[in-house]
Amino acid sequence: MHVVVDDIDLYADVRGDGDAVVLLHGFPFTHRIWDETAIALAGEYRVVAPDLRGMGASNGTAGPYLMEQLAGDLAALLDALGIERATIVGHSLGGYVALAFARMYDARVARLALVTSRLIADTPEIAASRRELAAQIEVQGTIERALDELVPRLIASRRRDALLDRVRAIAGENHPSGLAAMMRGMALRDDAHDIAEELAMPVAVIAGAEDPIIPIAEARDIARSFPHAELVEIEGVAHLPMIEEPVALERAIRALLAR
Repeated sequence: MHVVVDDIDLYADVRGDGDAVVLLHGFPFTHRIWDETAIALAGEYRVVAPDLRGMGASNGTAGPYLMEQLAGDLAALLDALGIERATIVGHSLGGYVALAFARMYDARVARLALVTSRLIADTPEIAASRRELAAQIEVQGTIERALDELVPRLIASRRRDALLDRVRAIAGENHPSGLAAMMRGMALRDDAHDIAEELAMPVAVIAGAEDPIIPIAEARDIARSFPHAELVEIEGVAHLPMIEEPVALERAIRALLAR
């Protein structure tokens, strides 16, 4: 469904009934990264999987897309759907948005899951590389080279041949301007350790044992940063557990929903 949110038309896949579960996709993907998880949960929950601003079927504006702006988009979407409170599940970039949402609207977060995401802000070097890649995408007018660089390393090596085409096709639904604006926004995000210490809701930190982006040691530190967090380590998975091990990820989310 499409919902007008301030200055954009925001797309969200909405299915099922019951308590609300929001699935926020990572970069450089769309809501379709969550297809299997959404279908599995929709028998018992109202599942909302939006395309973030400028991604997938959602309109974009001039960037950068700040995490607080994306959190405001989510609040407006939930208002339009009549959802006051939800479990927020954020993958990677989606985790940054989830943390910004919790900072701004903590009473609306029943539970929080960070899926292969992190609390720290970008280092100056990583922020500079994001801005450089964003500029390259805009100059080239295509996302193909960026996807060639980004996507393969997100999948565990033993699964890469089987899953790469599927994952790349989802990423390929995005437009260069949206990806560039999102990268610039990620480069500007704040460290979230301060808000993590204050969040009283149940939290799940879900990590891939073979994730080259978020090492297991960092995931363990993240879990210790929340008052009420549980760490779930999924073996044989890199950065995309919803694609690589969807049943294990569903189990982790259901465990959170039972808390």
